Amino acid sequence: MSLTAISPIDGRYSSKTNNLSPFFSEKALMQYRIFTEINYLLLLSEENIGIRKITDVERNILLNLHNIADEEAEIIKKIETKGYKEIPATNHDVKAIEYFIKLKLTETSLVDVLEIVHFALTSEDVNNISYALMIRDGFNKIIFPSIIDIYDRLYKISVDYKDLSMLARTHGQPATPTTFGKEILVFVNRLKEEMKCVFNIPLLAKLNGATGNYNAHSVVFPNINWQEFTKKLINKLNLVEFQIPKYCKKLPLILEFNKVTTQIEPHDCLARLFDSVKRINNILIDFSQDMWRYISDNWIKQKPVKGEIGSSAMPHKVNPIDFENAEGNFGVANALFTFFSQKLAISRLQRDLTDSTVLRNIGVAFAHSLIAYQSLQKGLSKIEVDKDTILNYLNNNPEVMAEAYQNILRVEGVEKPYELLKEITRGKKVTIDDFHSLAKKLIIKEETKQRLLAITPQSYTGIANKIVEEFEPEIN
Repeated sequence: MSLTAISPIDGRYSSKTNNLSPFFSEKALMQYRIFTEINYLLLLSEENIGIRKITDVERNILLNLHNIADEEAEIIKKIETKGYKEIPATNHDVKAIEYFIKLKLTETSLVDVLEIVHFALTSEDVNNISYALMIRDGFNKIIFPSIIDIYDRLYKISVDYKDLSMLARTHGQPATPTTFGKEILVFVNRLKEEMKCVFNIPLLAKLNGATGNYNAHSVVFPNINWQEFTKKLINKLNLVEFQIPKYCKKLPLILEFNKVTTQIEPHDCLARLFDSVKRINNILIDFSQDMWRYISDNWIKQKPVKGEIGSSAMPHKVNPIDFENAEGNFGVANALFTFFSQKLAISRLQRDLTDSTVLRNIGVAFAHSLIAYQSLQKGLSKIEVDKDTILNYLNNNPEVMAEAYQNILRVEGVEKPYELLKEITRGKKVTIDDFHSLAKKLIIKEETKQRLLAITPQSYTGIANKIVEEFEPEIN
């Protein structure tokens, strides 16, 4: 942890976010760019396009080239900014990658293929694929599993408390009862529906040159089907093993070929992904705020952590800091995702460089999301549902039975039952005895009277528990 870091991602929260570094750091971008260039070069060789067959030994050399050490990353940066040995400063980060690859290959038997490195490519060919791979890997390996962990935990809570009757609130006021488990299941279902959307968002990629027409490719090799070549490359890049997340049958993100572009892949797919993650985060903000309220009402107890201080002035306090921290980081992440979605889909004609610095901040938004997911998990690990308090709240608000009474009386044919119940309950403190007295006075069938007398706040939860029992947690 660096106490001099400007961003809390690399300072205060570095221990929580360092597992994103292999996907979203500057060094990671260099590695993915090298990986893209090398796989392109290898496929040219495999398809016998402008380059000799590469031997197995040479293939291994090339495939290991992207595993650069920190010192090699520094060399790439020097090539870009200051120059390195006989290579002058490029002031161009992708060209620096090309020169670095050539520098490394001069030390091998591949010295004769140097000029095929980056053949017919524009920088955006390398960049759009590299960023797609970075996002795919970081999301599939870190972000999505973190969301699934929360989903799994909330689903288990909903099952554990499917029968725990509780007072609901509409407009903050006592309302028709529900169960704690069903209320948590609402968030589970919302997450499920949004995660299903993620599975329908391919990361589109292109490899079609400076204006999207394969001009340079085709003028040199007019008989090659370059669109089929691009498909092969993208399919090849998708051949990577990931652990399939729980509740899923496949991975959420894969690359797909975009045939029609300008110089840049238009980034609409990224906007779709960011908007979907933003909605997931919004759902969890809503959950965090509900948990904050439940803790405030003492429906949920927080286990105090030895040595932890809740307030510098009030020794008694155990604050819901983890849920508050999650809410704040979700807010920062969503602000960035909103900007990305608006900005990245817009470019002046074929290309401008305003997307370059923006794309470098994608990891920041995912990092704030990850901090929030971790905070939520930490908060959930420190809570305990207080069944007695929840039931006491419910039983102390018997006025919620008025809805049940007036609807039974409607069917029974009693005149103006809504108005009758409103008169005896609205703005008043009532008891179950008040309801029983009303039922006994009414001229209705004995069977109906007994149905009314059997109603309690705890029993008036409809099919809340059944909704939980019938829920299918599989996502895709």
